[in-house]
Amino acid sequence: MEQTNRTDTFTLIELLIVVAIIGILAALIIVSVTTAAAKARDARRQQDLRNMQEALAMYYTANGSYPSTNGNWEGNCSGFGSYPTSGAGGYIPGLAPTYIPNLPLDPRQGTPGCLQPNGSSHPGNASACYLYKSDGTDYKLIDYYGVEVDDATATNQYSQFYDPTWPNCCTYSLFTPGSNTSWGSC
Repeated sequence: MEQTNRTDTFTLIELLIVVAIIGILAALIIVSVTTAAAKARDARRQQDLRNMQEALAMYYTANGSYPSTNGNWEGNCSGFGSYPTSGAGGYIPGLAPTYIPNLPLDPRQGTPGCLQPNGSSHPGNASACYLYKSDGTDYKLIDYYGVEVDDATATNQYSQFYDPTWPNCCTYSLFTPGSNTSWGSC
């Protein structure tokens, strides 16, 4: 019987190299997908704020004032009253369902904190939620501790959503000019 030498098989080192390469590629894909999902949630937050801003403009046109919270912050999270998303008792009183079907919730509603540029949670572990404050003449609408990719402390201060009065809160904000100077802090 003749014995043949097989040289078309993988050695243990070659198999380990292949496994390591596959592991590195998988890690890169997971990071990419996670970042894409966070960016998508941030885009949704911006769109939610725009939708509420448009509904507030329609409310103002119809009523001559903005829905008032008597100057108090209201939201659908435990630290700000856990108001409903519709009706006269909603976190923006009377806005939904007439001017917007339902008041939106942050995509990570109730999860603690927001992410800092280094990936850690924001100190204090405040829950992500939308907040509204109005005296009837002016309003401020924010995504409190929700922003994941665009951090308010980063240098890419994101256009109309950047609010210098909430610099360390990982927040997007839309507001009337009269509300911005005195209604911030976290």
